[in-house]
Amino acid sequence: MKTTPLIVLNKPFGVISQFSEHEKHTTLKSYVSLQGYYPAGRLDTDSEGLLLLTNDGKLQAKIASPKFKVAKTYWAQVEGTVTEEAIAQLHKGVRLKEFTTLPADAEIIPEPENLWERVPPIRERKNIPTTWISITITEGKNRQVRRMCAAIGFPCLRLVRVKIGKLNLFTKNLEQGSWCFISQTDLF
Repeated sequence: MKTTPLIVLNKPFGVISQFSEHEKHTTLKSYVSLQGYYPAGRLDTDSEGLLLLTNDGKLQAKIASPKFKVAKTYWAQVEGTVTEEAIAQLHKGVRLKEFTTLPADAEIIPEPENLWERVPPIRERKNIPTTWISITITEGKNRQVRRMCAAIGFPCLRLVRVKIGKLNLFTKNLEQGSWCFISQTDLF
């Protein structure tokens, strides 16, 4: 059985998850010049980290569609000091405008040591602390993690996707804007 290669890209902040030209943002075309590949799911322009690209429509659906429940883990730097009550809300599911999210795995984490500097840096406010949390979801709806953080009272300042399925971005040692091929067995 032939397996389709996947591309794992460490998407920088400010890059839009599309190949076609955009009037305001850098596109994936600036980083991946191969023809026929497209994102397997999206990562919003203001988010960074793990983005998968494929040339197989069925595989793209399996990775991106909430019905397949592929877990995606994000590290979020949020404004304020996150409480255990807020983490408990994430565990239960959060009511957003048009739906309630499925329960998420979430925990407060120390500031990641292996994370690159963001360009441009996040806004810092002298009298307002920040907290890092790890959130794992299986839905992946539009700006879901950012919206979940805001809904529990902790706006997201920085969002980095670090894991999809069993693939961890840091095991690939990719610098921002770099990519490599992986096999499906790295993911599932």
